[in-house]
Amino acid sequence: MTKRFYPWQAASWLMVALFVAAILPFSVSAAQAPVQNVIIVMTDGTSSTHTTIARWYKGAPLSLDEILVGGVRTYGAESIITDSAPAATAFATGYKTSDKFIGILPDKITTPGVAPIEETLKTKPVPSVLEGAKLAGKATGLVATSNIQHASPAGYSAHWPDRNNYNEIAKQQVYQDIDVVLSGGKKYLLPKEQGGERVDGENLIAALNAKGYEIVETRDAMNKFTGKKLWGLFAPDAMAYDIDRQQLAPTEPSLVEMTKKAIEILSKNKNGFFLFVEASKVDWASHANDPKGVVSDVLAYDAAIQAALDFAKKDGHTLVLAFADHGNGGMSIGSKATDATYSKTRIESLLQPLKKAVLTGEGIERVLHGNREESTIHQVMSQYYGIDDLTADETKAIQNAKIGSMNSVVGPMLSRRSIIGWTTTGHSGEDLFFYAYGPNHPVGLIENTDIARISAKALGFDLKEVDNKLFVEAGQAFKAIGASVSLDDTDQENKVLIVKKGFKKAEIPISKNIIKISEKSYEMNGIAVIMPRTGKVYIPQQAVELAKAAGF
Repeated sequence: MTKRFYPWQAASWLMVALFVAAILPFSVSAAQAPVQNVIIVMTDGTSSTHTTIARWYKGAPLSLDEILVGGVRTYGAESIITDSAPAATAFATGYKTSDKFIGILPDKITTPGVAPIEETLKTKPVPSVLEGAKLAGKATGLVATSNIQHASPAGYSAHWPDRNNYNEIAKQQVYQDIDVVLSGGKKYLLPKEQGGERVDGENLIAALNAKGYEIVETRDAMNKFTGKKLWGLFAPDAMAYDIDRQQLAPTEPSLVEMTKKAIEILSKNKNGFFLFVEASKVDWASHANDPKGVVSDVLAYDAAIQAALDFAKKDGHTLVLAFADHGNGGMSIGSKATDATYSKTRIESLLQPLKKAVLTGEGIERVLHGNREESTIHQVMSQYYGIDDLTADETKAIQNAKIGSMNSVVGPMLSRRSIIGWTTTGHSGEDLFFYAYGPNHPVGLIENTDIARISAKALGFDLKEVDNKLFVEAGQAFKAIGASVSLDDTDQENKVLIVKKGFKKAEIPISKNIIKISEKSYEMNGIAVIMPRTGKVYIPQQAVELAKAAGF
């Protein structure tokens, strides 16, 4: 018997969730089944309008509909409208932080309700759920359709005050020893002389090979992989939108294919695993006010959720959490064009223009490939974007579009031909839907910081205890055993912490998990990081123990 979906059901579920939220900040189900695995599937820059339009477009329920449990608040430490970096820090580490910060505590707090930070702890790195899971012996993985160094995956795998420093984030990620990484961002792993973006001379792909990873760059190579350590580099920077990928980047895997492969590999670990999956480019489409990009990648996000649910339902010991980090664009079903007619709005007025488009605005730019002849523009826009009535002003706007901005030029054109409205090209600060499935899953209205604590508790560790193991201040820690520290910054791009005690000497390269003692190198269970604003270096406690074992 086919189960029917009624539109009122989603509203009813949300009412129940919000009623529970009025009683408790968040709660868990009564059943206390053990959790071995946590899968987080996140969509960037997505509000309820985004998913509503995607549902209408699909013409059927979304996979996420069956696991709606409440809402999530998204504000940051210094803004009620968050950027992706502080949002990622919140749900990865359990701390709200400052704008552009990744995996570190804030340096200032202006938002009411955010707990103050001691002066000595400002900008201190704090551990993520991924780092805690790795320390607990679990397999770990990251999947994204952006470059992997982008804010959301970086929130689980790096610690730095500038989300845009992809070179620094890339180095930290490589030395985190994450089991599976599938995304774009190849150019941030290679030095400039080899066609990349790195200025430190490091070839991080060579470093990955030395660590035993297999590097793959196509869907076929990914699917053939049967080992345990895999790093996919499917694009120099970000990957294609899902609908564009099918036509313009066919060797790239889809988000659901990457999700399935990551689960397949990580689930081989008998101790369980942690996996973070991001549908990254819904956010980018929203910044551009491109509704086709929104629909494309919301549906890709939903397919990834279904893959996670399929595994979780069969496994019985997996917690799936799904949410967006923030809203974007102020997207609406209804615009100024519907002010006088909204009560008689037919579904065709929303969907017909969207259905005619077979590429996103970014895809249109790829097809045009720099050709701005009027006849070519009209032909491409008609064939691929479903617009065959371009005005003279619209044609001129396309001709004058800067490289990389075509989606923000043509996206609004498609929106106007539909009934889609936008209030901004920036983020928005509304509370968002929260989805969960599995043992002890939370319900109600929660803070984004609760997601980190829920994940850590499910996986069996405490983030504060992880902090004590992974991020001790080097000067104090080594002073306690009678050793002194200094920073060798002769090479500004490859700084090294020097530890001395008598004739003993140790070297700890910054942003790596390596300590060298008496010409012998050891791998640590975490990375050493320096905070530029304070000059403090933080290291795993294991570095001190290794030094003591070597006679310090």
